[in-house]
Amino acid sequence: MNDKKIIYLDNACTSFPKPESVSNAMCDFIKNKGVNISRSSYSLSFDALDMVYNTRKKLNDLFNGDSPNNVVFTKNITESLNIIIKGYVYKKNENKTNKKIHILTSSLEHNSVMRPLHDLKNENLIDFDRIPCDEYGALLIDEIEKMINPNTELLIIQHASNVIGIINPLFEIGQICIKHNVNLIIDSAQSAGLLDIDMKKFNIKALCFTGHKSLLGPQGVGGFLLTNEMVPKIKNLFSGGTGSISNSEEQPSFMPDKFESGTMNIPNIIGLYEGISFIEKIGKENILNKEQELFHHFLDGLYKLDKKIKIHGINKNLINDNTMHNLAVISISSLTMDNAKLSYILANEYNILTRVGLHCAPNAHKMLYTFPLGTVRFSIGYFNTFDDINKTLLALSEIE
Repeated sequence: MNDKKIIYLDNACTSFPKPESVSNAMCDFIKNKGVNISRSSYSLSFDALDMVYNTRKKLNDLFNGDSPNNVVFTKNITESLNIIIKGYVYKKNENKTNKKIHILTSSLEHNSVMRPLHDLKNENLIDFDRIPCDEYGALLIDEIEKMINPNTELLIIQHASNVIGIINPLFEIGQICIKHNVNLIIDSAQSAGLLDIDMKKFNIKALCFTGHKSLLGPQGVGGFLLTNEMVPKIKNLFSGGTGSISNSEEQPSFMPDKFESGTMNIPNIIGLYEGISFIEKIGKENILNKEQELFHHFLDGLYKLDKKIKIHGINKNLINDNTMHNLAVISISSLTMDNAKLSYILANEYNILTRVGLHCAPNAHKMLYTFPLGTVRFSIGYFNTFDDINKTLLALSEIE
């Protein structure tokens, strides 16, 4: 790779660069504070505890959760989804009813949802079905009620696709869940920090998030939020030291200690706090609007390259109807060469960084008829520019 400026278009994987305040706060903590929380009685430890609590509060406010104490930190959203999905099923199975739980999910889900579901199905604890979508990846909402049966207890769905950016209508889905007494679990990996997510308005019982994407924090921190009624329905999968009720060898049942054992990633939680603070300063809607402007500019240019590439998951008939259907994520296939070769040339000759392949969502690609080759994915972030997009379009026009 040459010395030209990198054009980073892999923000659906992890956002880059981060706000400078993120790394500054993390470095300051490691260099000047660097203590643990809930274990010691000196002021530095109390200060760190306040920092962690303030991050919980920011997340609870952002998602309109029941309480900051119901915000649990994990190392990523995959861990969060495993705890929620498996924890719910294992807790339910403690009753030894021998009745399989039925779970609904979408046809575009990431493996962070699908692999736990397959694990549980292989343990003969659940059955699951995928809600179908149309040719553009849009969820067929009218099919959901037809698929709910007396054993359906969970509906697990991503807010937005990591492959094509299509946005699922959470309010409508939440209303269906209310009607049928189904618990709604949301994977917000692509949407948290960009789209409005209101746990109460959307009837979300468990919301899983990751810090390193649109929340603009570092890798290595994620988490989940639970409603008060959902807390006792999830079995903790890990036990250990919490710093609380240390006279007991039993795991605490209160939040958030029920799910948080061992030393927490405090530097990264502080980095996440600064990422959210940056979003608050700029304005979530301003960040989203900028990304959408770049997205539409890129899309307009890609349509002019229709003899060289095919765009997946974008309904051209809806793209200008004043309703946002997709986040700034575009998957294409080359009509002139292997997708991996195109991605390689972009990276090594033009310093344009994309992601090629199946994006940990094989069934999504089956629905889009891009399996097994996958696609080249361009995902735009707040720190991208029109110049980045123009140079990328020029590169795609030049590559033979």
